[in-house]
Formats: sequence, structure tokens, C-alpha cells
Amino acid sequence: MGFMSGMMGNSSEVDPSKIKEEFQNIFAPKEEVYKGFQLIRDLFIFTNKRLILVDKQGITGKKMEYLSVPYDKINYFSVETAGHFDLDGELKIWVSGKQDPIEKRFNKSVNIYEVQAVLATYAC
Repeated sequence: MGFMSGMMGNSSEVDPSKIKEEFQNIFAPKEEVYKGFQLIRDLFIFTNKRLILVDKQGITGKKMEYLSVPYDKINYFSVETAGHFDLDGELKIWVSGKQDPIEKRFNKSVNIYEVQAVLATYAC
């Protein structure tokens, strides 16, 4: 992922084994990382049990917030593919008890259909 791509809020896929190693303390027993996507410093992690959003905060990124969304709390989701002039795909997830969706943008290097398939596998 290039610097400008990161600055524009795009994301790219991250190796699940690297995520598992770096964030080993947040996973439940027998929880496996299925897919991960990085957005600048933040992560969007799909496991076999839940969706985890990691928000690295501050200049150093040492302060982190972990938002855990069990798949059964996801009401619905949508994906928007990238076009010729709009280079980003977009994912929106509506969660029970929250009016506004969680929104993430993905650059063309990420297969938005694969992201949708992960959600369809676990949230439906």
C-alpha cells in the first residue's frame, strides 16, 4: 500500500498469521484469524467468531481501541465496488443498537467480493 493510498483511507489485505502474532492477547481460545485488512495503522480483522476493529491512536500508535462485533449482531451489510473514476470499494455494516453503519473503504488491490464472502459466511 502506497503512502498516498494510505492517506486517502484505502486499505489492503494483511497476512492472518502476522495479525495473530501481533494481537495474540485479544483472541479467545480456538479463535482463528480468517482475513485482515489494514487501513493506515488501523486493522479490520475477521475471525471465525467475530469482527474486530483495531483503532491505533496517538502519534506512536501504542494506545489502541478494540471494537469487537459478534457476527450475530450484524443486521445487514453492503458492498460497493470500485469504478473507473471512483477507485475505492466501500463496505458498510449495520450493527444492532447502532443507527449509523460502520464504514470502511478498500482500494482496488482488495477483492471486495472476497470481503463480502467473509461476511456472508459468518454473519448470515
